[in-house]
Amino acid sequence: QVELVESGGGSVQAGGSLRLSCAVSGTYGSACMGWFRQAPGKEREWVAAFYSGGGVYADSVKGRFTVSQDNRKRTFYLQMNSLKPEDTAMYYCAARVLFSFNPITCGDKWTEYNYRGQGTQVTVSS
Repeated sequence: QVELVESGGGSVQAGGSLRLSCAVSGTYGSACMGWFRQAPGKEREWVAAFYSGGGVYADSVKGRFTVSQDNRKRTFYLQMNSLKPEDTAMYYCAARVLFSFNPITCGDKWTEYNYRGQGTQVTVSS
């Protein structure tokens, strides 16, 4: 069983920064990670994905957010800089895993990911 535990959310003023972490436990082969967010009254939105080829980003966060990983800690990160009030949302990490070591990529659809975290709240005030 694969589990994801997020941390790092909080409240910050516009222009500030936060780093979200997603710790992965369990046994798996290849994996890629995605970050999603959902604001009250809005649909869930894909934010970014990270796999062996690097990071890909939604246009709304490109140039401000960066995804990375620490293999030793089995943790993935979403560094968020120049935060805006419209970034306020519950943020979720999600993993698409294989139990082999075949190449894997992640996209922007929630249903592509077979494991999800519990979410962490990010609030940006103006």
